[in-house]
Amino acid sequence: QIPRQVPPQPWYMGGYVSALMGGVLPFGCIFIQLFFILNSIWSHQMYYMFGFLFLVFIILLITCSEATILLCYFHLCAEDYHWWWRTFIVSGGSAIYVFAYSVFYFVTKLEITAFIPGLIYFGYSTVMVIAFWILTGTIGFYATYSFIRRIYFAIKID
Repeated sequence: QIPRQVPPQPWYMGGYVSALMGGVLPFGCIFIQLFFILNSIWSHQMYYMFGFLFLVFIILLITCSEATILLCYFHLCAEDYHWWWRTFIVSGGSAIYVFAYSVFYFVTKLEITAFIPGLIYFGYSTVMVIAFWILTGTIGFYATYSFIRRIYFAIKID
């Protein structure tokens, strides 16, 4: 059986645009805490707001789930049934903003001029961004998977 062809999609339903749109809200929830975490790592300051960090993590879970489900629903309404990897990439799109913020933090807050300390900073930032992408992508995928299972189990076929 040949799968149905996906109709042409508008430009704003593309993968890159969806990843950028889906990453704005989760990054907006965490960027203040990201500033404090980067300060504690690179500026030798103490981080002591772990309860608030846990609350921000719960808000991150909710926003990743909602943004990914919403964008996947838009794609399903446009008859695009390829949602598996797209949900992982869309929800992980906030990692793009985290990396951009770490570059911004490096340029504006740190006074690193040598090559090796800059390489260490960007190496650690890259590892942090990849881990964050995997975390948020997994959250978005499982939330969308449970949503799609729920809406397709509700369909009554006579």
